[in-house]
Amino acid sequence: MSRMGDVLAGFHAAWEFESDSVVIRYERGIRTPKLFQALGERRIPYEAIQAVTLAPGRRGTVVLRAEPRAGADPLMDAAAGQLKESCDPYRLVLPAERETLAEYYADELRARLKPDDEPAERFLVAAPEVPLRFKAYDGKASFDGKTVAFRWFWTGASSAKWKAGDQSFAVADLSGVEWRSPEVFEGHLRLLRGAESLLPVDQDPAAVVFGLGYGPVHESLPFAGAVLAAVRSGRSVGVVPVARRDPGDIAERIRHLGELHQSGLVTDEEFAVKKAELLAEL
Repeated sequence: MSRMGDVLAGFHAAWEFESDSVVIRYERGIRTPKLFQALGERRIPYEAIQAVTLAPGRRGTVVLRAEPRAGADPLMDAAAGQLKESCDPYRLVLPAERETLAEYYADELRARLKPDDEPAERFLVAAPEVPLRFKAYDGKASFDGKTVAFRWFWTGASSAKWKAGDQSFAVADLSGVEWRSPEVFEGHLRLLRGAESLLPVDQDPAAVVFGLGYGPVHESLPFAGAVLAAVRSGRSVGVVPVARRDPGDIAERIRHLGELHQSGLVTDEEFAVKKAELLAEL
């Protein structure tokens, strides 16, 4: 770039060009996509960018877009091409009258890129910060940097998940993350564990199911990106202590477990074991 610290401001975001990276700062406001607000600010090293394009947009706008290299950004790897165009964090939309300026910066960016079509060997863009959590339809998911935990809701979880009980997965035991957008049919987040065969998501204790108003993109995608980054790096990050359970919540879960037992969905042995596990959490 001609000067370190040059800023190009557009709708919903501003790009600041530094010597080795572009810093994207997203605006806050009712018209800004919630995903952008959740991300806040991202530093994208030039080596994480594969190409730069400038094209006409809608209603008198132009769109400057940086195309990330495969394997460079955990958020985009987790998204796997499912983001709507308006929620693409690598797009900067500007008024058409700023096209000449945008073209100048596009050329400057291209001059910084190294021709490399190979996927990045490691993530080059920082993952969303932990701890993270969100509500799915059948449970609450949380990630503290070391462990992913699923706590089931009796109003939404299947009997198979209730029988399995609340789940906790160490990063070291995972091989990846599968995120399917809540904006499409059968949205979910599933933790992958090697070559293990996959159950339907509503029966899989390593998966949470999305639904209308549950697991929104701006909450579940950063979550998936952070877990994926931890899995790929082979180490945990930013561990925080886990609070003890609310006694009222434990009592409610035991009550629901009793209902499953009375209806024959849980055996006497399963009921006794699970009840003892819940009481041990008090």
